[in-house]
Amino acid sequence: MRLDKLLSQMGKATRSESARLARMGKILVNGTPVKKSDVQVDPDKDEIVFCGAKVTYKEFTYIMLNKPEGYVSATDDPREKTVLDLVDPEDQRKGLFPCGRLDKNTLGLVILTNDGEGAHRLLSPKHHVSKVYKFEAKLPLTKEDVASLEKGVDIGGYFTKPCSVTLTGERTGEITLTEGKYHQIKRMLEAVNNKITYLERISFGKILLDPCLKRGEWRYLTKEEEELFTNQQ
Repeated sequence: MRLDKLLSQMGKATRSESARLARMGKILVNGTPVKKSDVQVDPDKDEIVFCGAKVTYKEFTYIMLNKPEGYVSATDDPREKTVLDLVDPEDQRKGLFPCGRLDKNTLGLVILTNDGEGAHRLLSPKHHVSKVYKFEAKLPLTKEDVASLEKGVDIGGYFTKPCSVTLTGERTGEITLTEGKYHQIKRMLEAVNNKITYLERISFGKILLDPCLKRGEWRYLTKEEEELFTNQQ
């Protein structure tokens, strides 16, 4: 693997920056300064030191974010703040993207990664990966409303797939979906003449939102969570 490619993937420097820093003697491979950044290295065997700090290569990055209100689930937006604005600049340079989307005013669990294949697998409709949301409605939900939502409702020419709704109060509860249409839960509540006033995703498949993360905070997935991400079907 080329050294400059490794440093780019790890968010340390662009290829041109790597070339410049190599000429300055700022990059060491196995204790020896390299003058060219296009040299081949073995990430599993070679020790790489970049500007005095050891670089540990990892092919993919996985981040759990507790999304606050007002951020869009995108990698770039000319008018809005994005979920990537909440993580470190070094991680932003790794090519991260949100695995699935939350609406601008929906809160909770977002997974950021650069593992395109893994994200595609989780988002693929054929795998039926469940997502759980806490919600609050404007009006009380009746048993008939819940039955309709669970069976599937028309949200504008599309009938939603069966889901699970558990009420925790007259207007509050949790809803579990295996799909993710645009503004789906909002449109589902509108289909039963109601309105969503609060929505928070608390799980994505088997990965649960860390209760220790405050709004806007993030952390890397644990090893166990990474395995859940890559192995969920």
